[in-house]
Order: sequence, then structure tokens, then C-alpha cells
Amino acid sequence: MSNFEKKFGKYAIRNLTTVLIICYVIGYLIELILPNLLIYFTLDPYAIVHGQIWRLVSWILIPPTSIGGTGNIWNLFLTFIMLYFYYSLGTSLERTWGTYRYNVYLLGGILFTVLASFITLPLMYVLAGSEAVGAYMTYGSLFYSTYYVNMSIFLAFAATFPNAQVLLMMIFPVKVKWLGIIYAVMLVYEAVTARNIFTFCAIGASLLNFVVFYFSSRKHLQPKQIKRRMQYQHEVRRARPVVTKHKCAICGMTDEDDATLEFRFCSKCNGNYEYCQNHLFTHEHVK
Repeated sequence: MSNFEKKFGKYAIRNLTTVLIICYVIGYLIELILPNLLIYFTLDPYAIVHGQIWRLVSWILIPPTSIGGTGNIWNLFLTFIMLYFYYSLGTSLERTWGTYRYNVYLLGGILFTVLASFITLPLMYVLAGSEAVGAYMTYGSLFYSTYYVNMSIFLAFAATFPNAQVLLMMIFPVKVKWLGIIYAVMLVYEAVTARNIFTFCAIGASLLNFVVFYFSSRKHLQPKQIKRRMQYQHEVRRARPVVTKHKCAICGMTDEDDATLEFRFCSKCNGNYEYCQNHLFTHEHVK
């Protein structure tokens, strides 16, 4: 990945989790105001091959969970907690992995989900026939949201910070690695017992993204390696000399002390002597 990072790292999207959260908020607003409109945003490969190509991106607006109406204050509160939780996980991973690597992981999960949805299209032609495949794909597209992408983010967090503690039910402290194992088992069980191919493919895409990324990058994601790298970066920042752009040779004031000060070099002084606006015309020239 290092060669790709050198070439494409500058295109990485910073604060990608914030962008994803904004998409969720837009999706929730659409659900509240025009709920029937969401069906035109779902990841429906049958509709995509028939010209509705915006669905390749618009499905990200589909909220991972439903808030159940404007009057359900409890669901609104839980939704806020969920968004804040995934924001915390995502920003922690981006700070630890780096923007590029986090982009690869998150966008990789989205790409795997899109590919998984297209795998179901020929299967529906075989199972349902050409006449009914459109209706089946419209139904199946409802199962593709970023819910399982979020679950892969949680699994990545658990693998990166296994000893971090979270409050289960906001009361009981539990190490995140145990929650990660439980969620992984639950996802596998849900995929195996799924009553439709769409759920199986959606879960499989998120788990495949986690497995591929983790085992290809596990040397960089081990807690000891991460701690050592962060300590090294901290020491480099501490040892980096502070460079002052402008400094007055008389009073020692710098542009960091007062950003409104103007500085000039004196052409009559023998040497590179710089003075602030208060001493530029009052200093004694150096000969």
C-alpha cells in the first residue's frame, strides 16, 4: 500500500467520518419529510443498469437505522448516541491509521457492498426469472445500507484498540475486544441464517472488507506498533525546532507574539538585522 499511498495519498478525504455522518443526517431528514423518496436512492443494481446510475452513490444516504417518526423522542436520542459513537470510532481510527489508510478501509467497504449487490442480480435472474427480477431487486435493495459498513468500522476499532474500554448500557465497563468478538459472531450467525441472499451478501461484503484489510495491514495495526509510532511522532514534534519568521533585533518581538506588527530589514545596518515597526526608524545602525 505504500507505493499507492505515495501516489494517491494526496487525494485522501480528511474527516471522512464527518462526511458520512452528514450523509446520515440528510437521509434521516428525507425519512422524516419524504419517506417514500428513499426508495429511489437505494442500491438497486437492476435500476442502475437501466440508467439510474445515481444509485451507485445515493445509497449512502440510506440511514443505518430508522428513527420511526418525528414523535419518537427516544429513537431520536438513540440515533444521536449512535452517530456520536461511530463518529468517535471513525475519527480515532483516522488519527491512528492516517487519513489515506482510513479512506482505503471505509471506501473499500462501500465498494465491496456495491459489488455484492451486483452479484445478486444474475442470481435473481436464475431464481426469479426475467419478469420478476425487477421487483425482487427493488425489495432486496432495502437491505443495502451503511449499517454493515459501520459494523466493519467497529470491528476495525476493536482490532486496533483491543484493550480500550466502553461502557455497556452506559454502566458496565467492558473491553472492546470482547464486544468485537461478540459482534463478529453475531454477524456470521446472521449471515448463515439469513432468509434472503441480499442480507447474506451485505454482511459478507463488510466482513470480507475487514478480513482483507486487516490481514494485509496487521503489521501496521498492532497496538504495540501503533503506540511506538505515535510516541515517535510525538518525540519528533517535540524535537522540531521552532522557526520564527520575523524577529525584532531590539525588543525581540516576533510575529507570533503580535500578528499585527510589521517587520523590515534595515539597509543601512551592516548585516541582516530586522526590526519591528516601533524600532525601524529609531534604532542605532550597526556598522
